[in-house]
Amino acid sequence: MTADRCVLGVDTSNYKTSIALLNDEDILFDIRRFLDVKQGERGLRQSDALFQHVKNLPELFDEASEEAGFDLSRSIAAVSYSSKPRPAEGSYMPCFLAGESFARSLAAVLDVPVIGFSHQEGHIQAIKSYTEMADMDEFLACHFSGGTCEVLHIRNRAYDPYHLIRGDGFQWVHGEGAFYDVDIIGGSKDISFGQVLDRAGVALGFSFPSGRQMDDIAMKTRRSSSMLTPIKVIDGQINLSGIDTQIKNKIQSLSMSRSVMNVDDQIRDELIREIFIRISDCLAELLRQASRRSGLQDIIMSGGVSSSRFIRSYVSDQLEEEGIIVYFDDNENDLATDNAVGTALLGGKLIWT
Repeated sequence: MTADRCVLGVDTSNYKTSIALLNDEDILFDIRRFLDVKQGERGLRQSDALFQHVKNLPELFDEASEEAGFDLSRSIAAVSYSSKPRPAEGSYMPCFLAGESFARSLAAVLDVPVIGFSHQEGHIQAIKSYTEMADMDEFLACHFSGGTCEVLHIRNRAYDPYHLIRGDGFQWVHGEGAFYDVDIIGGSKDISFGQVLDRAGVALGFSFPSGRQMDDIAMKTRRSSSMLTPIKVIDGQINLSGIDTQIKNKIQSLSMSRSVMNVDDQIRDELIREIFIRISDCLAELLRQASRRSGLQDIIMSGGVSSSRFIRSYVSDQLEEEGIIVYFDDNENDLATDNAVGTALLGGKLIWT
């Protein structure tokens, strides 16, 4: 193990505590833990998420030490962490303070650089690094998760590794991305796809987050219901509160609330499949419009919603015939969902150049 090549990544999102160690893009360990959400609840208060991260991180580091099989203190050349949701001025979420605190403390003890990136940049890098787009300078990216629903135009930003790594506190200019210029060119004006899925799932009695459980059902169900109206996409913008209300009303009218779980599973499953179809149709049209406006046909899909097998297959089939190439993660490492791999990869850009 070469001590000058490993980068430790730390990410503390509103869903998951994550740490990862990489060596020249090889993933040495990738450890994640979902935050605990009470049955029937649809998320956590920031104070509760912060508390759970503070509790989880020492346990994850203990697990990492056992899993690594080598002396981590001699192997970490830099520590990177998610400091905020997006690479934008004023972007802030308290849960990221837990990861920042651990990352900066560890780096100080080890006397190695510590660099803060945005959670969104980590999502993008996690997919980009392991696809044919690894060296692409300009592309489209989507960040579809529990709290974000954005289509992004990404351009590489020139940087000086030596200057940045020796700079004051190893921090980036506030409000800017580290390696990318990121412009939002489409997305939701209200809630996210992830919120639509989680709210529906919790109402149907699933645990939070509900996307993976519902995705499995959508994949194996052969028919869908016809209860919901299509989601309109106008100039790259959507509103999802309408379909969210429709789903809520249909569940109530069909007596599928979480307090009544003996209703016909077929009706429930066909509704779930329709929800995924409506989201997939909307997502595909968002990408068509973004591609036409930007002239770009290569698109990275990141965020937990992008890990859906149903959405992956449905959207890829629709867009491939139109020459739009959509890059998902390979599912083996599950890099679409929240993780610290992308954050470590960003830090590695300074170490591995």
